[in-house]
Amino acid sequence: MDKKIAILIPCYNEEITIKKVIQDFQKELPHSHIYVYNNNSTDNTAAVAKAAGASVKNVPRKGKGNVVRAMFMDIDADIYIMIDGDDTYPVKDVHKLIEPIVNETADMSLGDRHSNGSYLKQNSRDFHDFGNRLVKNLINTLYKENLQDIMSGFRAFSKEFVKHFPVHSRGFEIETEMSMHALDKRWSIQEVPIDYKDRRDGSISKLNTYSDGIKILKTIFWLFKDYKPLLFFTAFSSLFFILSIFIGVPVIIEFVETNYVTKIPSAILAVGLMLISTMSLFIGFLLDTVVRQHRENFELFRLKDK
Repeated sequence: MDKKIAILIPCYNEEITIKKVIQDFQKELPHSHIYVYNNNSTDNTAAVAKAAGASVKNVPRKGKGNVVRAMFMDIDADIYIMIDGDDTYPVKDVHKLIEPIVNETADMSLGDRHSNGSYLKQNSRDFHDFGNRLVKNLINTLYKENLQDIMSGFRAFSKEFVKHFPVHSRGFEIETEMSMHALDKRWSIQEVPIDYKDRRDGSISKLNTYSDGIKILKTIFWLFKDYKPLLFFTAFSSLFFILSIFIGVPVIIEFVETNYVTKIPSAILAVGLMLISTMSLFIGFLLDTVVRQHRENFELFRLKDK
């Protein structure tokens, strides 16, 4: 292959597993360049990675999203492969993962841990599978897609995708942001079924089920607002409309029957809620126009760069 391949490995305290991950890539893709981005590790991750033959770069700002931003800005290649340094993903599957990128049939390929059931069998952390399914179902519902592993940490990208992806996330919500950005901007996505194995003894996950789970859900919420404002604000408009009707109907009935209104606070509240409902709908239409224009500008920007 005459294409330049970059292996990007974000790391925080992975001295137990990082050497094997590097050696596996040296075996499978001997002509690739391996980069380990060390994110303030307190163990010997950087030294072990450098001794194994990887180029080691340090990112002082804590968080996987900050590391991905640095990697995408620094590295120039034709094909990018991103993988966690915990040795839970099978490096041998990298060939079928990059095949859609090499053939230019996809801009991003995902290592799908769920289709063959390996994640469900191997994962030993409570609520992780539930969280994965929740995020998957939310995003698939929003975009009417059927992706199986939206939060996979084993991915391959085209150069065009990497250089046109604005990273906003700071932490583990980066995978969710990547997936939603790709769906919203209509990048080609292809999933590749892979095996998954849990961390080896002594290797500790840095993902906190609850705090990071909340961050991921918040990311979905805000990206939902940014990417689909009409649907987002219509939902709020409908809620306030229903509340206004619920509170206002008794006032209207009283006025029809007695030609007089005694429930003044209820009438004021109903009118206020209806105004909020109308304003929310108006804001949704306005922002939807802005987002459509942004998508058109993004497409023109991509065409200009080709």
